[in-house]
Amino acid sequence: MHIDVLYEDNHLLIVEKPVNIAVQEDASKDMDLLNMLKSYIKEKYNKPGDVYLGLVHRLDRPVGGVMVFARTSKAASRLSNELRKQQIYRKYKAIIRGTLPNKQGELVDYLYKDRKKNLVSVVSSKNKDGKKAILEYKVLSKKDNLSMLEVELKTGRSHQIRVQLANQGTPLYGDQKYGEHVNKHGQQIALWASSLSVKHPTKDEMITVESEPPKEYPWAEFTHTSV
Repeated sequence: MHIDVLYEDNHLLIVEKPVNIAVQEDASKDMDLLNMLKSYIKEKYNKPGDVYLGLVHRLDRPVGGVMVFARTSKAASRLSNELRKQQIYRKYKAIIRGTLPNKQGELVDYLYKDRKKNLVSVVSSKNKDGKKAILEYKVLSKKDNLSMLEVELKTGRSHQIRVQLANQGTPLYGDQKYGEHVNKHGQQIALWASSLSVKHPTKDEMITVESEPPKEYPWAEFTHTSV
């Protein structure tokens, strides 16, 4: 499978993750992005033995878009520290069913993950197992009963965007896990990692990389202008 490389140097590898590819090997034993990229580096640079590639963050299997990997342990440590301090800036494009009450806003919830079921739910702020989740959104366009949003994550919780938007009564198009009452089997989830900004691990500069969703339904129905 061809993977689009968006930025590459001795410390960073930033790529466009294809949809429906696992980031890391899972129980399915399907080919995963991490091993694909290790093979790419091994072949391109003719590296003997095992290739190091650090996994810094994740995207859900059905979600595509920008991901950064670390090519050195120093870069992995520094990027992980940035992520912990919420200094890696990630924006997403999302298409939801329905409309939100405001053109832009902030959602704050507490999320609990049932690891056995791989299911996340919104819980009370008093729940000791709940983790605070914050995102900001802006409505970019509307058509029929769909809305396209730009979403910026302030925290990085599992399934965060999917669960927080479903909790508003506006699940993502195609998300059968958190919007099974309105989405059909076989629909592709409309969530795309569209922009990522990181401080370079060895240079005093920010690296920003962007990626546009595929030009197919439902993305093709929208313009990216503000409403």
